[in-house]
Amino acid sequence: MRPDINRLRENRRTVMDAAMIFVIILLITQMWLLTATLESYLAGYVDVALPGMLASGILFIVCLGLYRFVDKADRLHGR
Repeated sequence: MRPDINRLRENRRTVMDAAMIFVIILLITQMWLLTATLESYLAGYVDVALPGMLASGILFIVCLGLYRFVDKADRLHGR
Protein backbone atom coordinates (compact mmCIF):
# COMPACT_ATOMS: atom_id res chain seq x y z
CA MET A 1 0.00 0.00 0.00
CA ARG A 2 2.80 2.41 0.80
CA PRO A 3 4.48 2.35 -2.65
CA ASP A 4 1.16 3.35 -4.26
CA ILE A 5 0.92 6.46 -2.10
CA ASN A 6 4.51 7.40 -2.90
CA ARG A 7 3.90 6.88 -6.61
CA LEU A 8 0.79 9.09 -6.49
CA ARG A 9 2.73 11.82 -4.69
CA GLU A 10 5.53 11.60 -7.24
CA ASN A 11 3.07 11.80 -10.15
CA ARG A 12 1.32 14.80 -8.58
CA ARG A 13 4.63 16.56 -8.07
CA THR A 14 5.59 15.89 -11.69
CA VAL A 15 2.32 17.43 -12.92
CA MET A 16 2.80 20.46 -10.66
CA ASP A 17 6.38 20.94 -11.86
CA ALA A 18 5.28 20.71 -15.49
CA ALA A 19 2.52 23.27 -14.93
CA MET A 20 4.92 25.65 -13.21
CA ILE A 21 7.48 25.34 -16.01
CA PHE A 22 4.74 26.01 -18.55
CA VAL A 23 3.67 29.13 -16.63
CA ILE A 24 7.28 30.35 -16.53
CA ILE A 25 7.64 29.85 -20.29
CA LEU A 26 4.35 31.67 -20.92
CA LEU A 27 5.37 34.60 -18.70
CA ILE A 28 8.74 34.93 -20.44
CA THR A 29 6.91 34.90 -23.79
CA GLN A 30 4.51 37.54 -22.51
CA MET A 31 7.38 39.77 -21.40
CA TRP A 32 9.04 39.39 -24.80
CA LEU A 33 5.73 40.21 -26.52
CA LEU A 34 5.30 43.33 -24.39
CA THR A 35 8.83 44.49 -25.21
CA ALA A 36 8.46 43.87 -28.95
CA THR A 37 5.03 45.51 -29.09
CA LEU A 38 6.13 48.56 -27.14
CA GLU A 39 9.27 48.95 -29.24
CA SER A 40 7.25 48.74 -32.46
CA TYR A 41 4.64 51.15 -31.14
CA LEU A 42 7.27 53.69 -30.13
CA ALA A 43 8.88 53.33 -33.57
CA GLY A 44 5.64 54.52 -35.12
CA TYR A 45 3.93 51.24 -36.01
CA VAL A 46 0.69 51.83 -34.14
CA ASP A 47 -1.08 48.89 -35.83
CA VAL A 48 0.77 46.37 -33.65
CA ALA A 49 -0.63 47.65 -30.35
CA LEU A 50 -4.04 45.96 -30.52
CA PRO A 51 -2.82 42.50 -31.66
CA GLY A 52 -0.07 42.64 -29.03
CA MET A 53 -2.59 43.48 -26.34
CA LEU A 54 -4.92 40.67 -27.44
CA ALA A 55 -2.11 38.11 -27.52
CA SER A 56 -0.92 39.23 -24.10
CA GLY A 57 -4.47 38.91 -22.75
CA ILE A 58 -4.73 35.38 -24.09
CA LEU A 59 -1.42 34.44 -22.46
CA PHE A 60 -2.65 35.95 -19.18
CA ILE A 61 -5.87 33.91 -19.33
CA VAL A 62 -3.89 30.70 -19.97
CA CYS A 63 -1.58 31.46 -17.02
CA LEU A 64 -4.58 32.19 -14.82
CA GLY A 65 -6.18 28.88 -15.83
CA LEU A 66 -2.99 26.98 -15.03
CA TYR A 67 -2.77 28.75 -11.67
CA ARG A 68 -6.33 27.75 -10.83
CA PHE A 69 -5.60 24.16 -11.89
CA VAL A 70 -2.53 23.97 -9.65
CA ASP A 71 -4.35 25.65 -6.75
CA LYS A 72 -7.34 23.30 -7.03
CA ALA A 73 -5.12 20.23 -7.28
CA ASP A 74 -3.07 21.36 -4.31
CA ARG A 75 -6.17 21.91 -2.17
CA LEU A 76 -7.68 18.60 -3.24
CA HIS A 77 -4.60 16.51 -2.51
CA GLY A 78 -2.98 18.67 0.15
CA ARG A 79 -4.97 17.22 3.03
